[in-house]
Amino acid sequence: MVRIIRLLACFSVVLFPFCAAYGQSPAAVSAPDKPNVTSSESPEIREFQKIEDSWSSSVNLRDQYALELVLSPLFVDVSATGDITTRNQQVAMVITGEDKTIHLDQRVITVRMLGDIAVANGTYVLHHKVNSAELNEKGIFTHVFERAHGGWLCINSQRTVLREDSNAKPKKQSNAELPFHIPGFSRSDKSNQ
Repeated sequence: MVRIIRLLACFSVVLFPFCAAYGQSPAAVSAPDKPNVTSSESPEIREFQKIEDSWSSSVNLRDQYALELVLSPLFVDVSATGDITTRNQQVAMVITGEDKTIHLDQRVITVRMLGDIAVANGTYVLHHKVNSAELNEKGIFTHVFERAHGGWLCINSQRTVLREDSNAKPKKQSNAELPFHIPGFSRSDKSNQ
């Protein structure tokens, strides 16, 4: 009986490390769910880039009907300046065309698919007039789309202007020989004394 217990103990000592190693192997561990963020190579990014291109083109060509095919009747836009407009107001701005210099270019960076809702994030450049001066507004956008009638309609848009820090002070260049500089300990500090 003692012999059987010793045999089982030896067998478990030998078998246990193999079981533990197998349990920790990448094949045995289930991979965590991937987030629904797509890469620049994904079909979702290409699909939503086409939609954004249609949107930009409709604004650039002052095409009311093309814009209505992109924007939902429930559309709400929050501009970079905080102005809130609806689809009808956006269409009216395209029709009146008061700013003849307006030009929009949008690039999709990520798309998150959430069933019948998609959230696209990207960058934009909006060339337009402010008072009498022409301005290139660069920023980022978040567009929320809803699947409708076999396609996608934008229901919400939020834009944020990228801040340009024109008052930035140029960084001082270190004259230290080493990348890590401690005042009083480097050669350059000793030569200045």
